[in-house]
Amino acid sequence: MKTNYCNILGFDIIKNMLSEFAVNGYAKEKILNLEPYINELQLRKALNETDETRKIIDCCGNPHIPEISEVKTTMDIIEKEGLIYPVQLGKFQCFIASCRRLKSYLKKAESTDCSLAYNGMSIDTLDEVYDEINRCIRGDEIDSEATNELSDIRRKISNMDTRIKNELDSLLKSKKKYCNDSFVSVKNGHYTLPVKKEYKNQVSGSVIATSSTGTTYFIEPSAILKLTEKLEVLKTDESIEQDKILYSISALIYKYKETVLCNIEIIENLDFAFAKGKLSAEMKAISPNINTQRYIKISEGRHPLLNRDVCVPIDFEIGNGINGIVITGPNTGGKTVTLKLVGLFSIMAQCGLHIPCKNADICMNGNVLCDIGDGQNISENLSTFSAHIKNVVSILENTSKESLVLLDELGSGTDPAEGMGIAIAILEELRNRNCLFVATTHYSEVKSYAENTEKVINARMTFNRETLEPQYKLIIGEAGESCAFYIAERLGFPKRLLNYAVKQSRNYISDSNKYDFSDVKENNDIKTVSVPKIQKINNKNNVSTHAASFNIGDSVIVYPDKKVGIIFKTADDMGVLGVQINGKKKMIKHNRIKLKVPASELYPPDYDFSIIFDTVENRKARHKMDKHHCPDLEIKHNDIEET
Repeated sequence: MKTNYCNILGFDIIKNMLSEFAVNGYAKEKILNLEPYINELQLRKALNETDETRKIIDCCGNPHIPEISEVKTTMDIIEKEGLIYPVQLGKFQCFIASCRRLKSYLKKAESTDCSLAYNGMSIDTLDEVYDEINRCIRGDEIDSEATNELSDIRRKISNMDTRIKNELDSLLKSKKKYCNDSFVSVKNGHYTLPVKKEYKNQVSGSVIATSSTGTTYFIEPSAILKLTEKLEVLKTDESIEQDKILYSISALIYKYKETVLCNIEIIENLDFAFAKGKLSAEMKAISPNINTQRYIKISEGRHPLLNRDVCVPIDFEIGNGINGIVITGPNTGGKTVTLKLVGLFSIMAQCGLHIPCKNADICMNGNVLCDIGDGQNISENLSTFSAHIKNVVSILENTSKESLVLLDELGSGTDPAEGMGIAIAILEELRNRNCLFVATTHYSEVKSYAENTEKVINARMTFNRETLEPQYKLIIGEAGESCAFYIAERLGFPKRLLNYAVKQSRNYISDSNKYDFSDVKENNDIKTVSVPKIQKINNKNNVSTHAASFNIGDSVIVYPDKKVGIIFKTADDMGVLGVQINGKKKMIKHNRIKLKVPASELYPPDYDFSIIFDTVENRKARHKMDKHHCPDLEIKHNDIEET
């Protein structure tokens, strides 16, 4: 579907709201690239994912999804350099702790009987890595007890440091009159005495630095030179031993590279899935029923971008013999909001999201097309009417029987008589296309067209005549009125002018309700483009969405043994699939199976799976049967085990 149509309806705002519930960049990017599914199986799988995360959230609260950007960086550093430092190790340990919490959360969520909860079984707690980091790292430092060698080196450093300080203290006392201060200073990593400028030659040693005023010379005494050299050697030994420890831990993490990457992948997918569940909970939304029979029914729908506390719920229904609805009523009465609600609900549902209403049946659409707003474009010198017509031409080019078309203030912005004629012509063309369409208008002739035309019906937005306030309720099956004369009278418009206006409008309105649509039906002058077609599920049985999501050739993991197999037979009515494991064919219930790699990523599109699953005899038999009828041949499947 074209993004600009989706954004006109506010779907870009919905995606931004959804991305706020995601933690990691992968999920946020996936959300911002979210588009309506055309494939029915993929849509049902996506919607089932939202159903399950909402159910889990309602039962167990929101999960703690780990932030993984720094973990990815850490893995990249190990891959290239082989060494990571204590600060990064501390953060990596926090990542493991978060994985453990998420695994525990999903274990609790298994009580909901949602298959998504069993992702926790695939999250590894990396106990060996966690324990090693915990043993060796304290805060941002390597613990002295990480190895015996490090403990011994640091003990020697401490002793040497004490010897140097004692020696310096002794020198300081003996040369007190030469010094400006009564304490030892460390300058540029060297222990020094603060010697007065005039006595700098009285203390044997190297000048390391001078004070800003030049009155004090910081001298490293020759007497401690051997001790400091030994200290430097010990510190070098310490650095080497620390690197050994860090390399050892880094190598251990690299050993679990595939496990870590698997955890990351699971977390990224769960992040996206739970973002949908969190948005559903935030909106108090429900899971819509999806159909491909071209009907929409919404009960107590609330526009998701309006304040729920003041938003008036809307009931809406189209399809089942009614392809078009013409909505009339006063300005600011809610006609445009209704249009946007229907379009936005359709797009959200087809993206696998829940929608805020009491219940809903939403049909899949090849595309959702709309012309809403005045569309003026100063840079292109387009008037309101020109912009509308330009949009409508584009809409007609992209309309098929699987389209949902939404048109606001149809035919407005030009001479009323001509605008009315164009409006009716557009509606008739859409009716002939057999698509679903909803239009708003003020034209009485268009109301008359809807009343007298097959598969098209009027609807109106209610209006309180006493308070002159719109009530934002949609009544399907009744034509509304703009109430211009009534409102003008109530607001004190002169009676004489009002009577004249009524008389002129009656002279203007045609008494004929019959229209000649023969030219419209020819439908030979509109350039049409290729429109996406809905890919329906062929198997219309009662197989669960999870069972139906598997295809022949998918690589799967079978629990509880976590054995890897390949699907050779899709699910039957009981949700049992055929899985080949280590060359043996078994029939296994779908809830024990988890997708590892889809067949589309393993094999080319026209791959012959009989190479994997059939015996040589069966393949030869199939080859002969494909050429001509062979009554003496049979395909044998005696090697399938029931589990």
